[in-house]
Amino acid sequence: MAVKSGRGRQGEFGGEQRLKALAILWQRHRILLAAFFGATLIALFFATRFVISVAYWSDPAHRDQPLQGWMTIGYVSRSYDVPRDALAEALGLAPPEKGKRPTLDRLARERGQPWDAFERDIKAAIARLRTEEAPR
Repeated sequence: MAVKSGRGRQGEFGGEQRLKALAILWQRHRILLAAFFGATLIALFFATRFVISVAYWSDPAHRDQPLQGWMTIGYVSRSYDVPRDALAEALGLAPPEKGKRPTLDRLARERGQPWDAFERDIKAAIARLRTEEAPR
């Protein structure tokens, strides 16, 4: 029977030594270590946001959803897979102010148009954009 000598891989740089190295880093390079952890948290935030977005829009239930007043032009363009700017232009809408995302209800009210008529306009614009972008 062979007897193992040495501590193995963990013994070379085990948990206790890692904590000691981290403590030394914290004492000598506190700002750098804090910046590293901050950057790591920011990267994790955006990676999580990306994964959630991909999972949401990959679900077929979110494709071609019936139009509802709470939706924005951006949401409709993603759901119906048409370019947002082209959809807004086809509806005669000016680009929204930075940071503003008006709902379809609000856009219909601003145009002085009943919801049903605005919904028909949106569907017609989507159909037009889809035929224009269809592969030839």
